[in-house]
Amino acid sequence: MKEDRPKMKPISLENVRTGRLSERKSKVSLAITGQAWDPGQSLREFLQRLPSVLGAADLREVARRIYEALQKKRPVLLGMGAHPIKVGLSSIIIDLMERGVLSGVAMNGAGIIHDAEMALVGGTSEDVATALASGSFGMSHETADFLNSAIAQESEADMGLGAAVGEALMQASVPHVEQSILAAGVRLSIPVTVHVALGTDVIHIHPSVDPAATGSATHLDFRIFAGLVASLEGGVYVNLGSAVLLPEIFLKAVALARNLGHQLKNFTTVNMDFNRHYRPLVNVVERPTQAGGRGFELVGHHEIMFPLLAAAVIESIEA
Repeated sequence: MKEDRPKMKPISLENVRTGRLSERKSKVSLAITGQAWDPGQSLREFLQRLPSVLGAADLREVARRIYEALQKKRPVLLGMGAHPIKVGLSSIIIDLMERGVLSGVAMNGAGIIHDAEMALVGGTSEDVATALASGSFGMSHETADFLNSAIAQESEADMGLGAAVGEALMQASVPHVEQSILAAGVRLSIPVTVHVALGTDVIHIHPSVDPAATGSATHLDFRIFAGLVASLEGGVYVNLGSAVLLPEIFLKAVALARNLGHQLKNFTTVNMDFNRHYRPLVNVVERPTQAGGRGFELVGHHEIMFPLLAAAVIESIEA
């Protein structure tokens, strides 16, 4: 049987066309390579010594665009999940609010739980696996009673869910109120909106929950957030650690703003997470900027990447 197989003739390399290396277009050159670190150098020098390629180039470009937006008095908005609070970023976010970098903050429903618990007792994030097995997960009555009471009272003040909780934290003079993003929003008159999906947060399983008040308050916050997005022309929107809810909220706010005739074409979007997810990619980075502007992805741990970006922006401001 072996003798019946046709013999394949190897292709000849004799007439291969070649070119000169010096004339070839290369994507990498000495001009973009990084520089070694010298002890005692500044953060600004560190950023300048990063390679001018891929993520390092994007990090510097995003920082530049945020700085440029601030110079032109255009908004910089932060949408976030709850995880940034759990990895210790509250003080950095509050600092950016105090410096006038952030024009508004949007968070999911879990965000108010971790924000309030940090302000109330200086700690948050229970051991879900252990607590779930015993039936005690999410059953801290102080958290639920405080937040559900604040949300229920919002309907009288007509100020949105985020402002209602921030105001309640300020009025209660809780021990660690300086660690609350929500309270900082009230103190600094910066909108902090909260976007709730009913049933996703532990305070929804307590008898103190008022579903109608929660729905009304979070819908008002959506309208406030959409108003911020409507003014985003020339500005920057950063999605930090929200894989589903905030990307959906942002996309709907963009759609509403454009439907109402607001100019919203030339702006920058940034997704920051330690994994690449479909929804932030299409709803934050790609679709909203198709008509103009540019979207970026900065992949890495929140507790490293966001402080680095914040520091790069502050270095630009202080330069």
